[in-house]
Amino acid sequence: MKSAVSTRSDLHSAVSLEHIMDELRRKGSSKAVAGMSRFGIRTGTALGVSIPQLRDIAKDVGTSHDLAKGLWKSRIHEARILASMIDDHKKVSEAQMEEWAADFDSWDVVDGCCGNLFDKTEFAERKAREWSMREEEYVKRAGFVLMAELAVHSKEASDKTFLDFLPLIIREASDERNFVKKAINWALRQIGKRNAVLNAAAIKTCSKIRDLDSSPAKWIASDALRELTSAPVKRKLSTTKP
Repeated sequence: MKSAVSTRSDLHSAVSLEHIMDELRRKGSSKAVAGMSRFGIRTGTALGVSIPQLRDIAKDVGTSHDLAKGLWKSRIHEARILASMIDDHKKVSEAQMEEWAADFDSWDVVDGCCGNLFDKTEFAERKAREWSMREEEYVKRAGFVLMAELAVHSKEASDKTFLDFLPLIIREASDERNFVKKAINWALRQIGKRNAVLNAAAIKTCSKIRDLDSSPAKWIASDALRELTSAPVKRKLSTTKP
């Protein structure tokens, strides 16, 4: 049986799509697949490879736009998450983002693509706005996940970017679908934790959402407000530069 070190070395020295797919199959676990389904993950094409294992493979493979495209076309659940880890964001086109978004079928693939790759592209802000207005559940989730990821990762984005997201959050806060509702809540909380100015704006947004005649909206507002007004967040914001 090969050691983990030798396996990683082999992968690094002979990277090919077939080799990576074989590696994914070797690491798969039917027990892990059963566990994934309990978290609402679509497992029809899943192998049962954990995120830490995928990160190890991604580290050994490095960045490859071509391999990422091949992994995505395999339609295997973990291969698509791995594709988002190894793709070169500078080579990702808007057309590719739309193509991948059309294939979204599970919340973890959405979150992986947005947090590993799409939020680093030049199209991220525009796609966040556009996708937040789409009807498809996972594409719409992606719009709000992008807002959340940009709030965490984009050091260059201005406050105006996030202030402009808040009306979109209000507009869609009544969506009853669980994966959309949670993404809207996530976006609102991350925007409100970015700095003191955005915290105040997000708290005002919570008040507006709470007034909507909608159970999802009231949950989004109350849950976000609980965190945004908490002592730990206030302490953090007091030391955050505007």
